[in-house]
Amino acid sequence: MSIINCQNYSITIGSQYLSRFSEYNYSKVAVLIDENTQKHCLDLFIQKSKLQNFTTICIPSGEQHKNISHCQTIWEVLTQQQFDRASLLVNLGGGVIGDMGGFAASCYKRGIDFIHVPTTLLSMVDASIGGKLGIDFLNLKNQIGLFKNPKAVYIDPHFLKTLPKRQILSGYAEVVKHALISDSTYWNFLKHQSIDQLNWEDVIYKGISLKKNIVEQDPYDENQRKKLNFGHSLGHAIESFFLSKNFEILHGEAIALGMLLESKLSNINHEELEDINRFLNSTFKIPKKPRLKELLPFLKQDKKNEKETLLFTLLESIGTCKINCPVDENRLKAIF
Repeated sequence: MSIINCQNYSITIGSQYLSRFSEYNYSKVAVLIDENTQKHCLDLFIQKSKLQNFTTICIPSGEQHKNISHCQTIWEVLTQQQFDRASLLVNLGGGVIGDMGGFAASCYKRGIDFIHVPTTLLSMVDASIGGKLGIDFLNLKNQIGLFKNPKAVYIDPHFLKTLPKRQILSGYAEVVKHALISDSTYWNFLKHQSIDQLNWEDVIYKGISLKKNIVEQDPYDENQRKKLNFGHSLGHAIESFFLSKNFEILHGEAIALGMLLESKLSNINHEELEDINRFLNSTFKIPKKPRLKELLPFLKQDKKNEKETLLFTLLESIGTCKINCPVDENRLKAIF
C-alpha cells in the first residue's frame, strides 16, 4: 500500500485501503454509483469497506448524463433521506461519478464531505486528483463547476480488472500526457512498453505524483496548473462536438486526438513530432477529426481563453511545455 499526502487530504493506493472507512464517524453515508459500478464494483467495495447502513444513489453512466438534472437526483435523495452537514458522499466510479458527485456534495447544504473511490484508470490517474469538480452545460465540457478537495481518495487497482480495454486506453491517454508535459525519461519508458506489460500500481503512483507536483504549485488553475491542459483545448472541443451529436466518444480518445493536433501547433522538432505521432497512432484508436468550423464554437468557450483570444498549452520539447500560447484561426487551419 502506498500513501501520497496532498495539502489537506491523502491518496491511498492498494487493495487493503478500504478498511480505513472504519475510522470515519459520519451521521449518514451515501454511495454514488452508476449501473456499471453497481454491477462490477459495489459488492467488492462493501466487502472491503465493511460499510453498513448506507444509501445508494444510482445514476446512468456516460458523459451525456453529467448534468444538472442528475445532480438534482442526487440532491433529492439526500434531502429525502434527511442527510445533514455531518454526512458523507462516497463517489464509487469513474470521472463522471467523481466530477458530478463531488460537485453535488459541495453544493448540498453549502457542502458536505465526499470521498473518491475511483474505479477507472482515467479517474485514478487524473479526474479524482486535484479538486476540480463540475458538470457539463449546453454540451460544453465542465462548464459549471468549482474547486474543492475530497476528504480522501482510495484507489484499488483491482477495479481495473472490471474494465474493457477501451476504458483502459482512455485513462492511459492522461498518463501519456503527464509524461509529455513534464517527464521525458518517463515518456521514453512508456513508448518502449506494451500496455499489457505495465504494472498499473506503479503507473498510477507515477501519474498521481506528476499531477500532484503541478497542482500544488497552482491549486486554482491560475498559472502553472494550465500545463495539464495540453491536448485539452482541442480535445475538450472534440468531446463537446461529439456530445452535441449524441455520438459516444471517451474522454481519452478525444484527448489522444487533441494531443496529436496540438503537437503540430507546438514548437518541437520534426523528430519529436514524428515520435509522438507514431506512438499515439499505434497505441490509441484515434477518432475521426471533425472540421475546424464545427469545433470553433466549442473552442471559443474554453476556460483558458482571455479577451476572446484562444490560449493553448503547447509543448516546447518532449517533457516541457508552455502555457497561455495564443493561437489564431489561420494557424489552426494549417493543421486541419
